Amino acid sequence: MELWNNNTEITFFTEALKNFASVEQLFYNLHSGYFAYIPKGFETERQTLQSRNSLIGQFTETWCKNLFNPVAQKLGLYAVNGVVCNELGLTRQTSADLAFCTTDNKDQKAENIKLLFEIKMSIVSNYQYIDGQIKYIGDYKQHKGNPSLLRSDSMLKATGKAINIRVSGMESTKIPIIVLGNTPVTKNYTKKVDFLKQSGVVQGFWSLNPNPINDKFINQSPQEAFQTIYNEKQLFDNCKMLVESEFNYFSSMIAKQKLGAIIKISAQEQSDVAKAEKFLSLIRS
Repeated sequence: MELWNNNTEITFFTEALKNFASVEQLFYNLHSGYFAYIPKGFETERQTLQSRNSLIGQFTETWCKNLFNPVAQKLGLYAVNGVVCNELGLTRQTSADLAFCTTDNKDQKAENIKLLFEIKMSIVSNYQYIDGQIKYIGDYKQHKGNPSLLRSDSMLKATGKAINIRVSGMESTKIPIIVLGNTPVTKNYTKKVDFLKQSGVVQGFWSLNPNPINDKFINQSPQEAFQTIYNEKQLFDNCKMLVESEFNYFSSMIAKQKLGAIIKISAQEQSDVAKAEKFLSLIRS
């Protein structure tokens, strides 16, 4: 298993140029050449290369499926791109980027979905296109872009989609949601991702790039809601835990007196599982 690295990004550019994209769709056309990102220190008008977004999006979704497929198979499941499930608010326009399912179909019932992934990956480092060759010229701290999980809008979109799934109905309460990236999160987001995990909205933010920069970087948040994946065992163990655990999402804002009454009633049940089930049924009623 090979995790995300600079060679993966060079492969994307090479295949895209060979098969379906022009140089101008993939690189910024600056006075000194074609660059994946505008290098820091370059004086140029602010530009946004929108044409690359959908191309790298398709590439990363397929790449993630290929990476996770052996993991899913070991768990007796299928890794499926573009999953649609009306019960979870996942339409063809807002489908799940990747999911572990009991059947190999895009159209799924909620009960067949065991793990959902939202993919927020992009080109991380900077490259220059010179004479038909892709040359690495620097890491993400040396260009003006904010790739993957370093973008606040990517984090907000991923969180928003997770919330939309969570509020779609009871069917969503048992399905873990993971956001996949290929960069660290910013320092400002380390506490936020931990809170999102503690609240149950998202079960984790994982970077599939073990070496995003040749320097120190945030490799995990204090409560490990964000973590960098370094090897196949870590990835498998994380997925196995999520698939085999019996999760139950609940969210409420009620008076302490009522909450105390719910806890008191639930505590009368015989087993821990029965207590949990009683608590969940009362807090949702």
